[in-house]
Amino acid sequence: MEAPAAVTAGAVFALFGGALLCWCAAEVRLRRYLRHHGVPAVARVVADSHAAETDDPTPALAYSTADRAESLVSRPRGHTPLSRPARLSPGTLVQICYDPRRPARMALADGLRTAPSDAFWTILGVGSLAVGLAVLLSAVGR
Repeated sequence: MEAPAAVTAGAVFALFGGALLCWCAAEVRLRRYLRHHGVPAVARVVADSHAAETDDPTPALAYSTADRAESLVSRPRGHTPLSRPARLSPGTLVQICYDPRRPARMALADGLRTAPSDAFWTILGVGSLAVGLAVLLSAVGR
C-alpha cells in the first residue's frame, strides 16, 4: 500500500475506533446514571404509529412524571435485540428510570442484558483503533 493511502486508511480506522469507544463510554455511563440516580416509574409499551416503526426493536413507551399531567412517549436508551421480544409487546407494563431534569431521557430498569452488546461495540472500537494505529505506524516507519 502506498504511504498516502496507508496514512489515510490508518487515520480513518483510528478515528472510527476512537469515536466508537467514546460513544460506547457515553451510552454506558448515561444508562448507568439513569439506573442509579433516575426516578423509577412504570411505563406502558405503546403500539407504533407508523408502519416503518414496527421494524424498530426499541419500543415506544408511555409514562407519566411527577411534574407533568400528560404522559410522555419516548424510546429507551440502550440496546434491545434485533427483533422486539414478546415481553415488550404493546400494552405491557415495564419498569423504567428517567432523568428528572430531562424526562424524555430514560432507560429500562432491567437493562435487557446490555453487557454482550456493550462488549461487542467496545471490542469493535478497540480493534478498529488498533488496526488504524498499526497501519499508521507501518506507513510512518517506511
